[in-house]
Amino acid sequence: MSSEIGGPEAARAEESASALSRDILDSLTTLVKRAGTIGQSIAGGFGVAPHDLLALFKLDGVVTMKELARHMGCDASFVTVIADTLERHGLARREPSQRDRRVKNLVLTSEGVSAKERMMAQLAARMPWCYALDDDERRCLLFLLRKMLDTPGPGASDDAGAGDQPATARHDQPVPGPHSESGEAGM
Repeated sequence: MSSEIGGPEAARAEESASALSRDILDSLTTLVKRAGTIGQSIAGGFGVAPHDLLALFKLDGVVTMKELARHMGCDASFVTVIADTLERHGLARREPSQRDRRVKNLVLTSEGVSAKERMMAQLAARMPWCYALDDDERRCLLFLLRKMLDTPGPGASDDAGAGDQPATARHDQPVPGPHSESGEAGM
């Protein structure tokens, strides 16, 4: 309909935008699959499942099991299974909260801290954005990812993030734009 109103140029622009969106989706799904394969390989090297590796990545200091579930975007009951696995491998331990003894915290053991450092080194060596992009490009990528994650879509509902917090709430400081001097692109 818009091609009838705007003529051939409008129709070409619409087709071009549609093709661009398809190419972005295709590239993103390929990147996610590649990252998943790498994550599975690394997790296998540690003798755990990928979701256990994600929990190890998300554990920083003392974290309640409920907080970990929120950071991972999963049900709190699933974190119990993850905590069991991490404890069995000596990577984490559960301890009662000092404020409310009904609440359980999950804390990395010294072996867990060491395993997390090894995991982070492997991720840094193998994830495409770590070796294919320079620091400025990584900052730009992170900035764009956070922008997309922070912007509600048209007709967005409360469950659009599937339990995730907005990107700015997950990080101490937002990443500046692509050409800034500060900010951390990370993995």
